Amino acid sequence: MRIIAISSGKGGVGKTNVVANLAVSLEQKGLHTLVFDADLGLANIDVLLGLSPKRDIRHVFAGECRLRDIMVRTPYGFEVIPASSGVSEFTRLEPEEKLLLKEQFEEVTQGVDFFLFDLGAGISDNILFFNLVAQERIVITVPEPTAMADAYALIKLLYTRYGVKRLYLLANLVKDSREGKQVYQQIVQVAERFLGPVGLTYLGAIREDTSVPRAVKRQEPFVAAFPESVAAQDLLRVRDKLLKLEPEGEGGLEALWSQNLHKFS
Repeated sequence: MRIIAISSGKGGVGKTNVVANLAVSLEQKGLHTLVFDADLGLANIDVLLGLSPKRDIRHVFAGECRLRDIMVRTPYGFEVIPASSGVSEFTRLEPEEKLLLKEQFEEVTQGVDFFLFDLGAGISDNILFFNLVAQERIVITVPEPTAMADAYALIKLLYTRYGVKRLYLLANLVKDSREGKQVYQQIVQVAERFLGPVGLTYLGAIREDTSVPRAVKRQEPFVAAFPESVAAQDLLRVRDKLLKLEPEGEGGLEALWSQNLHKFS
C-alpha cells in the first residue's frame, strides 16, 4: 500500500478536486483507493462528489462507531472516510485521537493499494502530522505569487523542522505545460538556494479547462464526466508518472505513525 499526503500552502488551488480525480483514475487502473478527508473540521470531498454520509469522523472520536462504519463507497469504486463540517476542535488532534486513527486505519486499509490523505491548506499541526506519517507527499499550487509563496513555506517547514527531503510538486490551473514547468522551476530554485537539496520532484501540471467547473457543478469528477478534456488527459499523465515513482526507504503505516507521533505530543 502506498500512503500519499496531498496538501497545499494556500486554499482555493483545487486540491480536493485533484484528489478525487486521482482516486478515480487509480481505480480505472484496477488500484483500489481509499481517501481520508483529513481536513477534519471542514469536510469537502463528500460535497464535491455529491455524497451524503450519515456519520463522519466526529462519531468515531465520540466512540459511537468505528471508521469502517462511516466509510462511503463512491460510484467510481474508491472509498471515502468523511470529515466533519464546522467542527473547530478537530483542527488539532490530541495524541489519543491520533492513536485511535492509527489502530482503525490498519483495519480499513486491508486490500487497499493507495491511501490518500486529502489535507487542508496551510501549516497546521494536523497537516504537518499527516505529511509525516505518509510515505509520499504531493504539494499542489497554482501560478499565483501568494499560492507559490505558501507552497514554498510548507515545503520549507517540512524540510527544516522535520527533515522531509522528498516531495512532489503539482502545478494546477496553468495555461500550458510551459507555465507548469516555470512554476516548478521558480519554487525549486528558491528552495535549493535557501534550503539545499530538498528533493522536490515535478509531478506535472493540469491545465485550466472549462470542463472542470462544469463537472464541479454536476458534483462529478472531471475524469469521469469529461474523459476527453485536456484536464482529464493531464490528470492521467500525472497518475502515470506517480505510478512510476516509488517511496524511498519509507516504512508502512504502523512504523511511520510510531516514528512521528512523539513529535506532536
